[in-house]
Amino acid sequence: MTPQEYCQNKAAQSGSSFYYSFLILPQDKRDAITALYAFCREVDDIVDSRSEDHIKHVKLAWWRDEIGRLFNGTPQHPISRAIAQHLEHFNLAEEYFLEILDGMAMDMDVARYASFRELSLYCYRVASVVGILSAEIFGYQDRQTLKYAHDLGMAFQLTNIIRDVYEDIQRDRLYLPQDELQQFGVTVEEIRQQRHTPAFAQLMQHQIDRANSYYERAMHELPEIDRYAQRAGLIMAEIYRALLREIVSADKQVLTHRIALSPLQKLWIAWKTRRLETKRFRCWTRQQANGG
Repeated sequence: MTPQEYCQNKAAQSGSSFYYSFLILPQDKRDAITALYAFCREVDDIVDSRSEDHIKHVKLAWWRDEIGRLFNGTPQHPISRAIAQHLEHFNLAEEYFLEILDGMAMDMDVARYASFRELSLYCYRVASVVGILSAEIFGYQDRQTLKYAHDLGMAFQLTNIIRDVYEDIQRDRLYLPQDELQQFGVTVEEIRQQRHTPAFAQLMQHQIDRANSYYERAMHELPEIDRYAQRAGLIMAEIYRALLREIVSADKQVLTHRIALSPLQKLWIAWKTRRLETKRFRCWTRQQANGG
C-alpha cells in the first residue's frame, strides 16, 4: 500500500463530511488535503482510543518527533511520507502540525473549560489551524482568506461540540463552558443522565447561535477573488450548517441520539453547492472582464 492509499483509506473510513468536499478538487490538491485529513484522524484516534493515558502521551510524543523528521526530509509514517510529497508545492508550516498535536494533548489533560475564552484555544488548535492549512492547499490570493479559514474552523468545531455532547460526556469530557452551564442553570449530572430540560435547550441554542455567528463572520471575510478556489471549504460549511439546522429541527435532542446527515444528503449538498459556486464564479469573472 502506498502512502497516499493509506491516507485515502483513512479518510474514506471516517465517514466524515469533509470527505465529500474533497471530491471536487484537482488530483494534487485532493491528495494533499486527504493526507492532511488522515494526519488529523490518526492523532485523534490515538486520543480517543481505550489505551492508558501514558501510552497516548507516548504516541503523541512520537508524532511530535515525526513532524520534526517530516520537515527534515526523513519521514517514517505513511501519512507523513504522503504529506512530504506536498511540502514543496503548498505552504504547510511545521508549527501548525505541532499546534494540532498540542490540541490533541489537551483532550487528555483538560476535561472542562471554565469559559469560552479558554475553549477558544482548544478550538484554534484542533480546527482553526486545520482550516488555515486547508486554505493553503485550496489556494488564495488575498491573505484575508486566512481569517475566513480561521473562523470557519472555529464554526466547524463548535458544531462538532454541539452534536457530540453526550458522546463526549461518556468519555468524561465536556466542551460546554462551565460559566455558561451556570448561566443557564444546567448541571453536568443532568447531562450525564440525558435530561433534556428547557434550560438545556436554551443552553444549546446559545451554542448554536455562537456557531452560526462564526459561519456568518467567515462568509463575510472570504474575498470574492478567492471564493472559487475555496469552494471545497464552502461545501463543508453548507454541510455543517445543514447539520446545525437538523439539530434545531430535532429540538436540540443531542443527549438522546446522535443527529447526523445521511451520505445522500451530504452528496446532494456538495453537488448543489458546487453548482452554485461555479455559477457565481462565472458571473464574477464576466463582471471583472467588463470592468468590474
